Amino acid sequence: MAVGGPPVLVVTRLDDATADEVITELNRRRVPVVRLDPGDFPREVTVSGTFGGIGAGGTLSTASRSIDLAEVRSVYWRRPTSYTADPAMDEQTARWAVEEARYGLGGILAALPGVHYLNHPWRNRDAEYKPAQLATAAACGFTVPPTLITNDPERVRAFAAEHGPVLYKPLRDTGYTDEAGRALTVWIEDVDPGAIDHRLRHTAHLFQQRVRKSADIRLTAVGDHFTAVRIDGSPGVDWRRYYDRLAYTPVPVPSAIAEGVHAYLDAFGLVFGAFDFGLGCDGVWHWYECNPNGQWAWFPDHITAPLTHAIADRLQHGALA
Repeated sequence: MAVGGPPVLVVTRLDDATADEVITELNRRRVPVVRLDPGDFPREVTVSGTFGGIGAGGTLSTASRSIDLAEVRSVYWRRPTSYTADPAMDEQTARWAVEEARYGLGGILAALPGVHYLNHPWRNRDAEYKPAQLATAAACGFTVPPTLITNDPERVRAFAAEHGPVLYKPLRDTGYTDEAGRALTVWIEDVDPGAIDHRLRHTAHLFQQRVRKSADIRLTAVGDHFTAVRIDGSPGVDWRRYYDRLAYTPVPVPSAIAEGVHAYLDAFGLVFGAFDFGLGCDGVWHWYECNPNGQWAWFPDHITAPLTHAIADRLQHGALA
């Protein structure tokens, strides 16, 4: 096993327990790691990107490390915090500074030469749009439940009448807090057609036929490494609300699903994807979504460990892993 050598750049926030698992494994392998949160720029981060006839290069320094950008072997793009500006700036200047940081530092981090990304941030961005996910999933041969995205109450009522029971699903996991600043989650919920009113017109909403299912399945893909886990025990439609009641069982991946996953990852240029399915009572895997940067470290150790190793392999050895 190679020791030392070029560093792995892990782009994420400080409290990312999932990234911690991978960093610990890379440290065990004695692979150099630099952790960076772009939200610390420019307060604790300094960057100097250079571009010319010999390609991109330069240096990046955090509060504790400094690296030559031309020597980075791979980038693990996880969940960084948002770019920030000096609080002394007025609102317009601060907005300008944040955008300059996004396109400056963010652009440099996305343009490192010869680097293996897991995933490239622009590929993550493209793959986060639910309409693109739904269209691509259907094109890749997955069974996709009837879905409607609209702000028209009449269309929702007609959709519910034809395809009910119907679920509401948020289009994105966007930060939401209460008056005290505590984080709130917008859950997947059953839709009562009688509760649909004019307020729906304020923005886009996603509605989907509720699958008659026997269990949920989370399939985590790292390149060609697939880990599918059957999730039982959820008393409601959104199993994320009931972690303390869930049971996890590794299951084989049907060949048709594996082919679809490969095609889906290729379509978006992804290395990693966390796919959610509903296992129908008829045994069909019904496709729900793919989070290009989904969580996986809450699984029991016997499931988490192989995923940690698979990601560390990619970051250490690139596409050859």
